[in-house]
Amino acid sequence: MFSFRPILFLAAIAVVLPCGAQTTYRWITESGETVYSDQPPPPGTRVIEKIEGSRQEGGPDLPYATRLAAEKYPVTLYTMANCKETCASARTLLNGRGIPFSEKLISTQEELDEVSKEFGGEMVIPSLRVGTQNFRGFEAGSWNNLLDLAGYSKTAPYGSKPSGAFSQ
Repeated sequence: MFSFRPILFLAAIAVVLPCGAQTTYRWITESGETVYSDQPPPPGTRVIEKIEGSRQEGGPDLPYATRLAAEKYPVTLYTMANCKETCASARTLLNGRGIPFSEKLISTQEELDEVSKEFGGEMVIPSLRVGTQNFRGFEAGSWNNLLDLAGYSKTAPYGSKPSGAFSQ
């Protein structure tokens, strides 16, 4: 006797599989902030990356503790174009811990003055913001302490991908 169960099962799988996939867009605003969204960027914005599938910053591929920390204490790395080695070390530290972060590239004196005011003094590049806490200059021990207090994992999960706007 012929059974319709295998046909129904295959039809159900064919309907469910596309539901989990979505498109994520990444772009940089005029103010230099990196934005991740499932909605396309505003007209005239240059899209840096279009990601097909379900992986996105702070998404289900991150450990629960990291997702929770990223929601409460988002991480922003402040860099400049002429910062090579120290900024690379800063990115390596954040990516080595599997921390989702955005990178703000400071390109004008006005931006530098504005960020210096936010940080409460002369700006040292690279600098880090974790939630509302700021740290000027790169000092691995202090950065790790700040990230530990925010609840971020000490190591990246297996298979994690680099974060940040200018990751390599």
